[in-house]
Amino acid sequence: MAMWDRIKDQAKGLQQQAQGARGAGGHGRPGTSSGGHGRSGGGSKAQLVSTLKSQLTSLKTELKSGAYRDASMAMCALVAAADGNVDPAERQHVESLILNNDVLQNFPSEQLRQRFNKHVDQMSFNFQQGKAEALQEIAKAAKKPTEARAVVQTGFVVAGADGYIAPAEEQVLREACSVLGLPTQEFGL
Repeated sequence: MAMWDRIKDQAKGLQQQAQGARGAGGHGRPGTSSGGHGRSGGGSKAQLVSTLKSQLTSLKTELKSGAYRDASMAMCALVAAADGNVDPAERQHVESLILNNDVLQNFPSEQLRQRFNKHVDQMSFNFQQGKAEALQEIAKAAKKPTEARAVVQTGFVVAGADGYIAPAEEQVLREACSVLGLPTQEFGL
């Protein structure tokens, strides 16, 4: 448990840095941020993604359950389809991120590919229904806080792989936090 507390403290520190970069914790007081004009916290998001990635790796031995596998594949599908459509290149890109993810190598790649593509296909066919089903799958990980956080961290790492987290991706990450009962502030959302 001590390690998890340390990780949470690290994340909290990063999150406070991110809020500091945005200025006054997002309370709409322009001009209070120090430096970094016009960069909207891009650097701090990249830093957060990097920290979340190393936190996930440190938890690799704990993240072996089917619930984590299924919820994280639903999360990755949500990130891939966040804007309501999935082009084949984006699907392929996210799939390769999944198959090369250190933690997800706990699972056979075919299981991961099958679950990810099932959710993406459902969202391609009917976005709202597919999204609702993906969120239901994600919610199943809520029973174990370590796994629940890891699902959101996995989504964050995939969303931030290109160095930028789009507003639609942030939105689905917030929704995942909501169904998992996690505070969005923990992830700077």
